[in-house]
Amino acid sequence: MATPIRLKAHWFKPEQAKNPAQTGSAIAFITWRIAGQMIRRMREAGFDIDPGPPYFGFVREVLVFLLAGADRIAYARLGAEGRTPFTTALVLRASEILEENEADLLGPVEGASYAERFVEQFNLLSGHYAEFDWREPDGPDFAFVRYLGHRLEPLLPEKDRRWVIDQVTAAEAPEAAGLLQRAMDGVFSTEPRRPRRESVSGE
Repeated sequence: MATPIRLKAHWFKPEQAKNPAQTGSAIAFITWRIAGQMIRRMREAGFDIDPGPPYFGFVREVLVFLLAGADRIAYARLGAEGRTPFTTALVLRASEILEENEADLLGPVEGASYAERFVEQFNLLSGHYAEFDWREPDGPDFAFVRYLGHRLEPLLPEKDRRWVIDQVTAAEAPEAAGLLQRAMDGVFSTEPRRPRRESVSGE
């Protein structure tokens, strides 16, 4: 069983309002961690996701799914005016994190950068995801998560392809969506954080 992911999803001083762009940048890092957790869970379930390009192909698809969901949640929380700077910062920061990791592990690439390719991928697929529903507090509908499964299917070895849609729709996408929802609840919260317990050491 995968170790539950622990997300730091509260501002240090939550009573100080953060603008949509700052919030989007914070959520981008959280989605990166959720995507990594999803890969670990699927590997533990027996799916072969090889290091290198297959790994990053998988990450890219999961990130687009999560960013599309975050965009929907932001629209519900911020309206159209706040949504634009939020999603812009969200996608650009996610592309930067991806660029840093892909360039470090795979080396430089000719032509468009890793970040530019991801932004192009998001722009294309966000239009596809726009055909499906993601509502608060219910999260994504079946078509939304099934589309992610279809996108992941060709990235896996033949032996895993017949099972991936069931695994994604029944377990992985709902888990990832729940983590995203809780993270955004925390980042958007303006309630003061509860003080940490003081540790007491014995003599």
